[in-house]
Amino acid sequence: MMALPGGRQVDSITLPGQRLHLMQVDSVQRWMEDLKLMTECECMCVLQAKPISLEEDAQGDLILAGGPGPGDPLQLLLKRGWVISTELRRIGQKLAQDRWARVHSMSVRLTCHARSMVSEYSAVSRSSSQEMGQVEKLLMEKCSELSAVTERCLQVENEHVLKSMKACVSETLSTLGQHFGQLLELALTREVQALVRKIDASDNIYTTESTTGNLFSLTQEGAPLCRIIAKALRTLASICCVEEGVHQLEKVDGVLCLADILTDDSHSEATRAEAAAVVAQVTSPHLPFTQHLSSFLESMEEIVTALLKLCQEASSGEVFLLASAALANITFFDTMACEMLLQLNAIRVLLEACGDKQRVDTPYTRDQIVTILANMSVLEQCASDIIQENGVQLIMGMLSEKPRSGTPAEVAACERVQQKAAVTLARLSRDPDVAREAVQLSCMSRLIELCRSPSERNSSDAVLVACLAALRRLAGVCPEGLQDSDFQQLVQPRLVDSFLLCSNMEESFV
Repeated sequence: MMALPGGRQVDSITLPGQRLHLMQVDSVQRWMEDLKLMTECECMCVLQAKPISLEEDAQGDLILAGGPGPGDPLQLLLKRGWVISTELRRIGQKLAQDRWARVHSMSVRLTCHARSMVSEYSAVSRSSSQEMGQVEKLLMEKCSELSAVTERCLQVENEHVLKSMKACVSETLSTLGQHFGQLLELALTREVQALVRKIDASDNIYTTESTTGNLFSLTQEGAPLCRIIAKALRTLASICCVEEGVHQLEKVDGVLCLADILTDDSHSEATRAEAAAVVAQVTSPHLPFTQHLSSFLESMEEIVTALLKLCQEASSGEVFLLASAALANITFFDTMACEMLLQLNAIRVLLEACGDKQRVDTPYTRDQIVTILANMSVLEQCASDIIQENGVQLIMGMLSEKPRSGTPAEVAACERVQQKAAVTLARLSRDPDVAREAVQLSCMSRLIELCRSPSERNSSDAVLVACLAALRRLAGVCPEGLQDSDFQQLVQPRLVDSFLLCSNMEESFV
C-alpha cells in the first residue's frame, strides 16, 4: 500500500516507459483545469444549483435545498450530517466500481460540504471546545488528502499501481468517516445537553413542553441520535431525584413520553434501558412525592409490559438491571402492578433469567428480582406459580448470597437479598405445599444457621428478623423439622426475645 499522508504531493512514481502525466503539466495549467470543477461544486453548495454532468448517475447528486433556519444548530447538523453520510456511502460505491472520475468529483464536493458544515455550525453555535476543534482539523485534513489522492488516481493507467492506490483511498475514506462521525456526535451531544439544561432551568411550562417535544422527536432520527438521547435520559434520571424535577416531568407529560419510548421497538435497547432508568428513579419508594404521579397510573400497564419484555430480551446485565429495578420500584408504587406481572407470567421470566449469567450475575440484579418476588408473594396465586417454576430452590439459593469483592455496597446488596429471600419464603409458606417443599430443601437448616451465626448474615439485624419470621412460619407447618433446642430458643419465645438471644451470640456458640 502506498502511504500518502496529509495530501502532500508525490514527487515521482516510476511507470513502465513513462512518468506520471501529472508531473509533466504546469501547476498553473492544472489549477485552471480544476477551477471549473471546484467552482461548480461551490455553486451547488451556496446557490443550491445542480451541476450538469454527462454521467448517467449524476442525477443522484445531492442538493442541500432549503437550509436550516438561522440560529438552529441542531437542524443544521442533522441536514448536513445526512448529506455528508450519503456522500461517503456513494463514494465507497463508486470506488468499488473503479469509477475514478466520479470518485474524484464527489470527493471535492464532500470537502465543500464538510467545510460548509464546520463554518455554518461555528457561526450559529457557542464557542467550540478544544476537542471539537481538533476533530474539525483532522476531518478537513483527511478531506484534502482524499481529494488529492483521487486526483492522482485519474492520471494513473498502470493497474497494479492503481490497485495499491485504491487501497490507500479506501483507508483514507474510512478514516475520514470516523473523524466525521466523531465530530457529529460531539456536536449533537452538545446540542442535546443544551436542550436538557433548558428543560431543567425553565420555569415556563410551555417552554418546557416544547423543548421536551423537540428532544423526543430526535429519537426518531435513528440509532446514532438514540445513543445521544440515551445520555440525555440518564441526565433526566438524575434530575428526577428531586421533587421539583418529578413535578416538571409530569407537567409536560414526560411519563407518557417515557412510555412511548419503552413501547416502541424501533428505539435502540440502550435508549429503552435509559428510559427504564428514569422510570426507576421517579417510582423510587424512597421518594414519597412520587406517589401522586397520576399520569404514571394511566400508563402503568403499558410500562410494566414493556419493562418485562426488556428484561426478557436484555442483551446485557446492565440492561436487565435497569429494567428490573424499574419493575421492582413499581411493585412498591402500586399493588395493581403485582397483579399485572402475575398475568404476564413475570415469575417464569424472572426465574429463567436467574439461570442466565449474561443477564443476572451480580447481587444487585438478584436484589431487584427478589424484591419483585417478595412483593408479588402477597398474592395467593403466586405460590402455585413459584412451585411450578421451581422457585423455592432459587429462593433457597438466595439465602446463601455472598459478596465477591467485599465492598460495602456489595455487602449491603447481599444483605438485602438474604432479607428479602427470607421475607418471600415467609409469605409463600402460607401455602402448605410451599412450606413442605422448603423443608425438603433444608431451608429450615439454612434459616437456623443465619439466625445463630452472625457472620453468615454479616451481623445484619434486618436479615435476622426476616429469618426468624420465616423459620416460625415453616415450624408452624412442619414442626418435626426442628431440634428441641432450636424450637425452644428460636420459635417458642417472643420474637423480640429470640432476636436478642441471637444478636448477642458469639461465633463459638455454633
